[in-house]
Amino acid sequence: QVQLVESGGGSVQAGQSLTLSCTASTLTFSSYTMSWFRQAPGKKREEVSCIGWGHGNTGEIHVTESVKDRFTTSRDNAKNMVYLRMNSLKPEDTAVYYCAATVRRCGAMDIDYEFWGQGTQVTVSS
Repeated sequence: QVQLVESGGGSVQAGQSLTLSCTASTLTFSSYTMSWFRQAPGKKREEVSCIGWGHGNTGEIHVTESVKDRFTTSRDNAKNMVYLRMNSLKPEDTAVYYCAATVRRCGAMDIDYEFWGQGTQVTVSS
């Protein structure tokens, strides 16, 4: 069983930045593909970013088109952590952000993710 704990959410003004962090309780963190999802009220959950497993700290990385010029993801396998750096935040980025882990590669459907965090709220006001 892998426990994921997100942190770093909060309320910010449009244009500001936040960095979300996710800590995983597993000895084999580097074996998991890690993704960030978000869900806004009344909307479907969407994948924001994915960073695959790989040798060292470098893995396959995808960021959804709508935020790829503003969001980046990274991981530190030595610390069992994955990050989502969000710049130039917009009100439409307001959502609960979830960290998720899968043994599959990036591109897996959300139903294929075996482990999920509890979510962290990000609220962006105009």
